[in-house]
Amino acid sequence: MLRVILIICSLMAGIATAQSQLPELSNLDSGWNAIETDGVCSTGTDYQFYAKPSADNSEVLVFFNGGGACWFGEACDLTAQPNVHSPYAEMDQNNPALADGIFNMENPENPFADYAMVVVPYCNGDVHIGSGEKTYTYQNEEGEEISVTAYHNGFENSQAVLSWVYENFNAPSNVVVSGSSAGAIGSSFYAGFIAEQYPNVPVVLLADAAGGYGTPNLPTVHNAWDTAAVLPDWDAYAGETNQTITFEDFYIASAAQAENLRIAQYNAAEDSVQKNFTYLIGDAPGSFSLPQRILNNYQKIESAVDEFYTYTAGGTSHTIMGSEIFYEYEVEGVRFVDWVADLIAGRPVQDISCVNESAGCADAPD
Repeated sequence: MLRVILIICSLMAGIATAQSQLPELSNLDSGWNAIETDGVCSTGTDYQFYAKPSADNSEVLVFFNGGGACWFGEACDLTAQPNVHSPYAEMDQNNPALADGIFNMENPENPFADYAMVVVPYCNGDVHIGSGEKTYTYQNEEGEEISVTAYHNGFENSQAVLSWVYENFNAPSNVVVSGSSAGAIGSSFYAGFIAEQYPNVPVVLLADAAGGYGTPNLPTVHNAWDTAAVLPDWDAYAGETNQTITFEDFYIASAAQAENLRIAQYNAAEDSVQKNFTYLIGDAPGSFSLPQRILNNYQKIESAVDEFYTYTAGGTSHTIMGSEIFYEYEVEGVRFVDWVADLIAGRPVQDISCVNESAGCADAPD
């Protein structure tokens, strides 16, 4: 644990230096602002984040973007042929001005229309939690040995953004932490940090499309990213290692650390992207049921967390927060947009599931 504390202190010292150079919220334009940092993406390119003020900056959304992951050579080498995953290292892929869903400020039904927003881009291939650079080797199709270094700096980059958030939003009335895909995992990890920073403010975590990764092969990715090195010194993480930590543990630890945190998940029961990434992690196709893994995820978190709510749609689509379907999906007669509006306003919500639909979970909702 001493090693963990020293690593975090060292990272935070460097973050504080870079942080002092960033623009203040009061100096930003009214629309989306790209804010450069001293951070680096997986391939060594520059890291920046995006912020959009609101009229009074009293309600804040911190959103962790998604876009693939890498934990072996071919995946982390963006020049590999064929490349096996999405171009997460391209910063343009993270621009919220290009997204729909909650980033569509023209839609009158957007429950986040009056929120200040901060988007934590995704370009380190480590679901925002990597502890530093890693060198991989692999053989290409010609039999040549290729070496590639990936900067799994997700933890350092995320903490730099959050430090800016804490300095510039010092008295919010409401905070929402969200993320899609890889960002859903990152948001669950950082929700406890954020809620702890604002102990007298209601904080909501809404994780989108990452509830099906309960694979026994998960230590493979944690070893690549050395996740254990960045776990905070919280009681809920005592004794955890790269061999034992699960993504469900992030929700449980965040909730245990912060009583002001309300947690929710969205998943599509047959999410094709979650299935495919589980295959890449090492599970054989047909060896597991994704709906069952999502249910196991729900049950593990529910057993340890008082306020945990779920919305499970049918079909194979992946992510909803940045998509136009955010306003269209309806399960059990409850539109997702309305469910989210109630959730972030602190109103009662129920668990919603395609299991209770006549068509079941195989098809997409109306």
